[in-house]
Amino acid sequence: MYVHMVHMALNLVIVAAVLLAGAVAVTSCPPTDREALLTFRSALREPYLGIFNSWTGYDCCHGWYGVSCDPLTRRVADISLRGESEDPIFEKAGRTGYMTGTISPEICKLCRLSNIIIADWKGISGEIPSCITSLPFLRILDLIGNKLSGPIPAGIGRLQRSTVLNVADNLISRTIPASLTRMSSLMHLDLRNNRISGELPRDFSKLGMLSRALLSGNQINDTISSSISNIYRLSDLDLSLNRLSGQIPTSC
Repeated sequence: MYVHMVHMALNLVIVAAVLLAGAVAVTSCPPTDREALLTFRSALREPYLGIFNSWTGYDCCHGWYGVSCDPLTRRVADISLRGESEDPIFEKAGRTGYMTGTISPEICKLCRLSNIIIADWKGISGEIPSCITSLPFLRILDLIGNKLSGPIPAGIGRLQRSTVLNVADNLISRTIPASLTRMSSLMHLDLRNNRISGELPRDFSKLGMLSRALLSGNQINDTISSSISNIYRLSDLDLSLNRLSGQIPTSC
């Protein structure tokens, strides 16, 4: 009888352990998301604030600074890392952020991302990973205030759910890719203070949802097409400090 009761107790302990493990697995982020985040972190160096010190443990959905997950799928949905913030971690340090390194293509394995904000770190360099254009749910891409170079990815037009594209205050070069005009949901476009050259895409007026287009401080050499006035939502257009020629269309 005693042996039977011991066996029953052991079985109950095993069942409880299995149930607990299952619960942890359900409420934690997938191991693939965690590994992608850790590889992304390994390509960056942040020496002053220790914002990545919280990126430990198995559950990247809880307590990992700047990381948020979808409450239903437990997949990583947002990466929000700002180098200028009123967050207590900045107030305690008494300084803004500084980070070097590159944006690893591993970020593209986080296929449920809706927001990528890696802004105002001043020292992050390298190119924007072209695979970012394969993230089907991405709505905000904000990389302002770094030292990113190279082109805007040629396939940027695949991000048809994106409402914000902000790569201002970097070292982005070459021309604005023609596919950008296929970003049918784009509302805020900020390419200020880069090294972008060439002409505006011919069908720029297809961006029917666009309300702000900030392109100042580049090397764009073009005329201002009268078709830009067809973007009826456009309330803020800044093309200053470029190499534009011709007249301002009377319809603008």
